[in-house]
Amino acid sequence: MDGSRASWVNTTHDWAGDVDTDHLGRIRAQAAEFAPGGPGHLVLEVVAHAADEAASRGGGRCVVTLHADGSVSVKDDGRGTDTRSDEHGRMVRKPVMATKDLRFFDLPAAERLPDGYPRRGMSVVAALSEWLIHTNRRLDGAWSRRYAHGVPVTGLEPVEADGTTGTCVRFLPDGNLGSRWSSTAVDPARWSAHWPHLTTRLDDRREGGDRSGR
Repeated sequence: MDGSRASWVNTTHDWAGDVDTDHLGRIRAQAAEFAPGGPGHLVLEVVAHAADEAASRGGGRCVVTLHADGSVSVKDDGRGTDTRSDEHGRMVRKPVMATKDLRFFDLPAAERLPDGYPRRGMSVVAALSEWLIHTNRRLDGAWSRRYAHGVPVTGLEPVEADGTTGTCVRFLPDGNLGSRWSSTAVDPARWSAHWPHLTTRLDDRREGGDRSGR
């Protein structure tokens, strides 16, 4: 799978570029369309990625954590976001955060999330977050990168392996989206009904939140 980027087959995203600023700008300009209902929709966009991984492997798990600082993390036990070495020996991770998802973005009827709204992809989450940290762990390495409103602000930085594989996305939704969390957005039972291959757990670490991990 390594070698010239021009030879890599595009499935969910175009490997040719790392950032599509026009695409990110469109999302930010039309935030109400791409994040209907507020931050809860962004959570579902990330959980949908974990569900894809679970379905591809016949089952999987993820933990959604609502942090005290207002950020949210979604951590799954999948294969970790595809990362390859190009012809120059540079590690390249599939540009899921900063370019459009070819399966959904221009095809809003392709898939619906549990809140009933169209799935558009992870770039919606990145573009509408003040910051986002995407960490992926694979059998051959682990990397992390930070984004601000979808634009990378660090390189793809290696991180120490911990014996696991999977993807963790932690993000702080843009304050302009508000702070509404619908029951659909934070109800693992609804997620399991929508994505039967994925087992989800909610960990609410906000003040007064339910920390039981149910």
